[in-house]
Amino acid sequence: MIACPDSPRVFLIVASLAAAGALVSGRPCAAQTVPQFGDAAHLGVTTCAGSTCHNARSPSPGSTVEQNEYAIWSSKDKHSQAFRVLAGDRSKRIARNLGLADAQSAPICINCHADNAAHRGPQFQLGEGVGCEACHGGAQSWLGTHIASTNHQANLAAGLYPTDQPVARARLCLSCHVGGQDNKFVTHAIMGAGHPRLSFELNSSTALQPAHYVVDRDYVVRKGAPDGVQIWAVGQAVALSDNLRAFLDPKRNPPGFVPELVFYDCNACHHPMSNVRWAPHDPGPAEPGVVPFNDANALMLRVLAERIDPALARTLDARLVAFHRALTESREKSLSEARQLSDVANQLVARLAGHGFGRDDVKALAAGVIAGGVERGNYGEFSAAEQATRALWSITQTMRNGGMLGDAQLTAVGAAMAQLEAAIAKGETYRQATFVVALRGLGQALGLN
Repeated sequence: MIACPDSPRVFLIVASLAAAGALVSGRPCAAQTVPQFGDAAHLGVTTCAGSTCHNARSPSPGSTVEQNEYAIWSSKDKHSQAFRVLAGDRSKRIARNLGLADAQSAPICINCHADNAAHRGPQFQLGEGVGCEACHGGAQSWLGTHIASTNHQANLAAGLYPTDQPVARARLCLSCHVGGQDNKFVTHAIMGAGHPRLSFELNSSTALQPAHYVVDRDYVVRKGAPDGVQIWAVGQAVALSDNLRAFLDPKRNPPGFVPELVFYDCNACHHPMSNVRWAPHDPGPAEPGVVPFNDANALMLRVLAERIDPALARTLDARLVAFHRALTESREKSLSEARQLSDVANQLVARLAGHGFGRDDVKALAAGVIAGGVERGNYGEFSAAEQATRALWSITQTMRNGGMLGDAQLTAVGAAMAQLEAAIAKGETYRQATFVVALRGLGQALGLN
């Protein structure tokens, strides 16, 4: 069993042990405390926005960062607009449907649409949205060290949240974008009221963000070179872990005649009846008519586990099959199996955080994800195809950045990825057969067929 990192410093220790292949005994991995619920006071975005700090027109001599981070966040990053969105017509309708007086004051909304920090300094403003400290932690604890030193480890020791570390980043981003943390949970009722479906993959979503950092020589010296495939892999494991933790929480999955449906695959039900799409796949429900648990992340983890730990992959398969079966039998059995599957997911979090993905790994993972659709028929539901597409984007980007593809191959791969994206453009019109054709095309472009 892997001990859960509760703080940046503990996280670094656990990551080191995982890299060494050590298993740490302890309680099952709980949610890492995200900055919003930490003990340090949040001082507000203006604390970071000085002209000599992160709102400079040009970097100071010797600076290891561009110093334009505030300008990028405020002008290009949708996180800066997250609170204002709650004043829009759609948000007002959702709030009205939920019986809320105002979305901009309801914790169920502002816990994700703002930095609803427990402790606030005098300059803090909730209307700033998801600002600096929502991700980097309350500046009260680390601001002095940060100003005095460019030493990243010193900043972490002072309380800076380690967003450069894949597990910590996943726990942070998924706390809102999957909603696996208490007080940050999007229920089926919220979606029924009009909230968009949550769709997230850690690496591609990071890449699509307007970056307020540059991965240059200074960055690599301070934080190490980011590995897109590892970030994708860890994100899949943490997503499954967080989802199962929420499933096991009676506050978020209370007993009753109708279960909390947010854990199940949205598009398995929400598609036109004329779009007949159910087909058996392993490890999903063995018969039609069963509302399937959203196992899109688990399907990606099967591919990863088969590559890095075949024995753990077999355990994962067995637990997935048992969990799907238990969901059709009783609440007690489903909770029991969820605990066992959660333990496997947490083991994979540590294994993936400590694994260096080489060129052979990258190629094998591409083949595995493609085979999941072409040979196993695993992407019958839209959410699974969506995660497979995001996985293949991360993998092919790593191939491109690592010089694994020639010019002609790059063009072919780009065209094939465009076909995959087109196949998942709309969940309501998704067709598995079209997606499989696109997968075969990508396999050919990569020279895997």
